[in-house]
Amino acid sequence: MCFRQLCNPASLLPYRRRALQPKAALAIAMLFVIGCDASEPTPEEVAHFVAREELPEGPAPGLSADARVETWELLTADQAAIRSPSDGGGQARIIKAPEAGVPAATPAKITLEYEAGPLGIAEGGVVFLQPSPFWDWDPPQIRDPSGPAYTSFSTSAEGVELEADDSSGAFLALKIRGRALEPGETIRFVYGDGPIGARVDRYAERDSPLYVSVDGDGDGVRGLTHPSPHVDVLAHPPEQLHGVIRSTATPNDPVRITVGALDALGNAAPVHQGGIRLIGAPDSVGLPEFLDLSGQENGHLTLTSTGWPEGIHRLQLEGTGELQGLSATVNPIVVREGIDRVLWGDLHGHSQISDGTSTPDQYYDYAREVAGLDVTALTDHDHWGMAPLDADSSAWKSIRDSVHRYQEPERFITLLGYEWTNWLHGHRHVLYFDRENDREIYSSLDPDYDTPDELWAALRGQSALTFAHHSAGGPVSTNWRDYPPDPVLEPLTEIVSVHGSSEAADSPHPIYQPVAGNYVRDALNAGYPLGFIGSGDSHDGHPGLVQLADPRGAGGLAAIRSESLSREGVLESLRARRTYATDGARIWLDVRLDGEPMGSILEPSPDGAPATQTLQIEVAGTAPIERIDLIRSGQIAQIDAEGQEDLQISRKIPRLGRGEYHYVRVIQRDGRTAWSSPIFAQ
Repeated sequence: MCFRQLCNPASLLPYRRRALQPKAALAIAMLFVIGCDASEPTPEEVAHFVAREELPEGPAPGLSADARVETWELLTADQAAIRSPSDGGGQARIIKAPEAGVPAATPAKITLEYEAGPLGIAEGGVVFLQPSPFWDWDPPQIRDPSGPAYTSFSTSAEGVELEADDSSGAFLALKIRGRALEPGETIRFVYGDGPIGARVDRYAERDSPLYVSVDGDGDGVRGLTHPSPHVDVLAHPPEQLHGVIRSTATPNDPVRITVGALDALGNAAPVHQGGIRLIGAPDSVGLPEFLDLSGQENGHLTLTSTGWPEGIHRLQLEGTGELQGLSATVNPIVVREGIDRVLWGDLHGHSQISDGTSTPDQYYDYAREVAGLDVTALTDHDHWGMAPLDADSSAWKSIRDSVHRYQEPERFITLLGYEWTNWLHGHRHVLYFDRENDREIYSSLDPDYDTPDELWAALRGQSALTFAHHSAGGPVSTNWRDYPPDPVLEPLTEIVSVHGSSEAADSPHPIYQPVAGNYVRDALNAGYPLGFIGSGDSHDGHPGLVQLADPRGAGGLAAIRSESLSREGVLESLRARRTYATDGARIWLDVRLDGEPMGSILEPSPDGAPATQTLQIEVAGTAPIERIDLIRSGQIAQIDAEGQEDLQISRKIPRLGRGEYHYVRVIQRDGRTAWSSPIFAQ
């Protein structure tokens, strides 16, 4: 998936300048609820299910209902374009920029110089300056010297004239006139040369790139210079505290807690002089009452404790020093003998390699040291962004190297992955669970792998899974109709992310640009036994905490029930659908039907089986709970949670009939939501 406001794809193509003419658009208060409530949805024969053929059709046979045909045509034409040897030639460098870096979303003045390569640039060729088209960099302009991102330019080459064009709204193009630009001759840009400078990325990252590309022969096809010049974008002072702890533990388990400070957009904020008081920790666990964060560049610390007494515990954080006045509540930890372990993962996000923020190392470092995740995957787009990953083996290697560096079994699990960014059938991310990080990219633009069936055929037999995401809407929905999810390679779907929820139209924070009839619940009604996860689909460099910067507070996390913090253990749990989804909050949820856990597929009921089954729900919220929704084969019943934070519910429900499913949705008063994976009747 890419960012919500889909920009003009032509501005993302490093190789092609001319837009193509599109073809035709193809404490623990417990609430106990016992009994068989009349509001429980009643079983039906399979008449209420939809046939697969009733799912929405696309603009042409075999496509998603909202397939982006024009985007696909533009990308495939660019991929097929013939490149001149001089395209992308030369090198660019920063001549002058703030030495310490630039605070995020603030103006700067940056001087860059381009030096022509051995082949030079022909008369009529073009040099382009383009800051990242993502995340609020000001586009360079030449029309208003007093306006933002005014950009001046000059050349040392006598007899060369520069014809400037900023009409794209994304880049500044300088056409070479008068004569060719010879090898070694230079062009200088001063980006932000007006009185108010040029605004940089809203998210902090090291080595934030500015792109210089070259159309060496003037035929409309361009290439990026390598490496791209870059500046550091810095976090702002702390404005919020953050803390996470594992959600479940037995009394003898080691328990990690990560606490720290963030700026307003979730960037890890350095703390110069200050700390955090820990309030509410049992004496037996040995946690200090005060943590000194002074001098911490990422503003965070991780501690390990043991000896937690049984019960549900919530720690409070209070800031001191420069953090005075800031406070936060850590997610609940449920401690009891025999409790299932819950791992928290964000299995979907992007770096500056495609359309996100941060380098791969920064991405994994944030996930482990700031967000306190257990499992993380970086899934940059196969073919979307300034430099397509499927054509850049060095970028793919840098991702593989980061996955290897940060992998630490029983501490932090990294997964190799990428996004199969298919604009005709919907986006999926592909995750590999091998010990070796040597798998390849099956590109959505490769004719051998450009349909879901072809992708699954290529992955067959590998330790891999695929996940459809933003399946109900923007920027493109999933083609459930023509390509049912592979039962081995796609047992789960990402129902919530920064794009919103694809669960159903009645879901909190539903996805934008929804396609009626294409929600995940519609896919369940068509007979697809999909488990649920959430993940961030982050583009801000903040895996696990994307909801902090999103204007709607949208995000996503995957809760994975696995006793083994290893790639093998995570894969086993995902395949068995032992998961639930949240929109970013670490809500603890356990749902069972006749003792069978969420994600189970129940065997057919024997003759003489009881007419009812026992549904058990346990929740420990991160805020007071508004209600519990019971969703049975598309029908909904509600339980008023009366603002309790901790619930235990047991009730008899009519036995699930053939082909039915049942899942639970927990909605807190702060809007945060959790969804159990469904339990299915064969």
